[in-house]
Amino acid sequence: MSDATLHDATQDPDDFAVQIADQIESFLVAVTEVAKGDEPGSAVPFLLLEVSQLLLAGGRLGAHEDIVPDERYEPDTGPDADVDELRENLARLLDPVDVYSEVFDPYEPRKAPVPARLSDDIADVITDLRHGMAHYRAGRVTEALWWWQFSYFSNWGSTASAALRALQSVLIHVRLNQPLEELDGLDTDQSMGDETLEFEAGKVMAEEIAGPLGIRRG
Repeated sequence: MSDATLHDATQDPDDFAVQIADQIESFLVAVTEVAKGDEPGSAVPFLLLEVSQLLLAGGRLGAHEDIVPDERYEPDTGPDADVDELRENLARLLDPVDVYSEVFDPYEPRKAPVPARLSDDIADVITDLRHGMAHYRAGRVTEALWWWQFSYFSNWGSTASAALRALQSVLIHVRLNQPLEELDGLDTDQSMGDETLEFEAGKVMAEEIAGPLGIRRG
């Protein structure tokens, strides 16, 4: 265990909770601003930065000992806030690269990649984080930490990690001027919710994605 992890595990729990909550709040605010579309040219780099920073908080939660909630049953936080508008705005911003290929568990052999959407991933992460934030703002700090840790392991950690790899890949293709190859072998007829995901055939050149996204090559 590293010195940083030991520090997290032994410091005042309230300090740890404040730091995690601050990191999560920063992510929620920043992504909400990105989704407004005021600066489309910086959407991909900025999302890469924010998801990276969020995963630092996730890593700290993951390295921490199991957090046990104060109550046996989770208190009701009311209905989760609607993220459909944010999801749709992100889908428009990221349209050239929104759909990508993902393998859910690298330790499961012979699993075929499946289509995923960056906009769906980020919206799902936000839903998990907001749920915990509702506990935190209601003064249920341990409950918030428990939820963030549990949902990190069960959903938002792997989802954010997949989104991070996709965002990083977009920048790699643009900065190194590498074409995006057709995702061979991917069943493009698989549905995600009510939508069918389709990929363009052939190569998509870096210039073609850099232009609509407003990404400047170095």
